[in-house]
Amino acid sequence: MVCWIVIPFTLSAISLVGSWTVYGLAVSYKHVCPLSNWKYTDVCHPNASEQCCTDGNMPMISSCGKNPPENSLFTATFNAAAVLFLIFCICQHAHILDKNSNYALLSKANLAIGCLAAFGAFVTGNCNPVHVRWLHYLGAALGFVCLCFYTLILTILTSKCFITGLERFLAPLRIILTVVQALSTIFYVVFFVQPEYNYKHMSAICEWTLSTNIQLFELTYVAEFYYFSSSMLSVLIHKRDEEKSLILS
Repeated sequence: MVCWIVIPFTLSAISLVGSWTVYGLAVSYKHVCPLSNWKYTDVCHPNASEQCCTDGNMPMISSCGKNPPENSLFTATFNAAAVLFLIFCICQHAHILDKNSNYALLSKANLAIGCLAAFGAFVTGNCNPVHVRWLHYLGAALGFVCLCFYTLILTILTSKCFITGLERFLAPLRIILTVVQALSTIFYVVFFVQPEYNYKHMSAICEWTLSTNIQLFELTYVAEFYYFSSSMLSVLIHKRDEEKSLILS
């Protein structure tokens, strides 16, 4: 049914608009420096006429959402995205079970990874880095790593499970997005641990790139959800009943 395309579309829209609105608010209130800025210093003079940028207001996603008023929108965006992404993962798993049960085990493993990614996003959004720094970054790390593997496995399933008939177009597109996601994640980590400001700024750019990229990846699933129906969710219940019967026998 056509109405199911609301899930990937809303997930992508809320994540994309919400995160970049948080960034815009943080920049406008001078809580972070813009991504276009490459000039950083160790200490800011109180009488400086222009905005002074230090390591403390590097435009990382976490830094954009730690101060009021944008921190409220940051939390709301991550909470909504976490719930919608969890629904997205469950529906996608049900769709694969219904159309091609040969890859049920791989899809189930990917569902578990997707649930961990949603949990990581929830922790990230609700643990302000000012107050619960270690838990916030633990959630962010869990989310980024799990999303990287989730997109990889979904891309593999796209090339193996013929659900929509559009896989010859969707598979190459998702391969490109998966490569961008993996490279952005790797470069984000490599640049983040470097002491130089320019490398840290590159890390911030990579972080925003991988965040936007995953939202575009989710949007491509409008094609699959166009063919989705509520009856497919019953496959999850029937499959569980079958597994119980096998265990009992």
